[in-house]
Amino acid sequence: MLLHRHLHSSASTHKSILIALSLHLQSSNSTSILFCQQTTMASILQRCFSLLVYLTIIQVCLGSSNVADIVKLDLYYESLCPSCSNFITNKLPIIFINGIIDIVDLHLFPWGNAKLASNNSFTCQHGPDECLLNTVEACAINTLPAVYQILFIECVETLVYKGKYTQWETCFKKLSLDPKAVTDCYKGEEGKKLELKYAALTSALKPPHEYVPWVVVAGKPLYENYEDFISYVCKAYKGPLPSACKEQSLASAQREKTNHVLRACYAEQTTELSFLMKIWSFLTSWMV
Repeated sequence: MLLHRHLHSSASTHKSILIALSLHLQSSNSTSILFCQQTTMASILQRCFSLLVYLTIIQVCLGSSNVADIVKLDLYYESLCPSCSNFITNKLPIIFINGIIDIVDLHLFPWGNAKLASNNSFTCQHGPDECLLNTVEACAINTLPAVYQILFIECVETLVYKGKYTQWETCFKKLSLDPKAVTDCYKGEEGKKLELKYAALTSALKPPHEYVPWVVVAGKPLYENYEDFISYVCKAYKGPLPSACKEQSLASAQREKTNHVLRACYAEQTTELSFLMKIWSFLTSWMV
């Protein structure tokens, strides 16, 4: 996903994004009061994150850091790995809240520990449902406007985190999106081609990934320090540091982390992790 590059591509792209934001905000305005009265705290926080993404993208469109100084941030993941959904739902949104997205070129690679067969078919660590959602998210990256890519994936991964990933299609309605482009993609040959592309990009990693989430900042993997990715972005950035890179701001961001401790999904633990995923889904669906 080339979120930052998409936003800097052209004035016409900026205008299209701003128009899309305006239409979306207008369509949701009439139900905002009812929404605030009836939704759970989790839903409110998700809507607030969406609004922060919109505002951040508007800020980027109007003017941001020198593109030459932008730090590449890569996330290699798989859709049903609990630690991946936790990272996308609870860790990655921090950069939209504190403004770090202004200095980041964010790319997502939905493949993870999937395995390719000789006939270009593939199997996924957490079963066919994960293959489906990996392809869905790859299609979202390929077909949705930049403003909606991260919102859609965050929505799907929030459902994964809650053990409700079979409801992923509700994210189209939540974001007022036409599902046709993504649906045609994941049900057709284009979806498979995208997954094969992400398979090649993941297998080309040097050093190879050992587990997911596998976070790479400016070409360097963070290994077990992936949750501290913001400080690595700040160290890699060569321009004037944003306020979020100051020690106090970083400490504040770290306090925002959740208390959930989840194991990364290692490449050679398919059977064990599939069983753990079923337990995780049962527990989270029971608690929510």
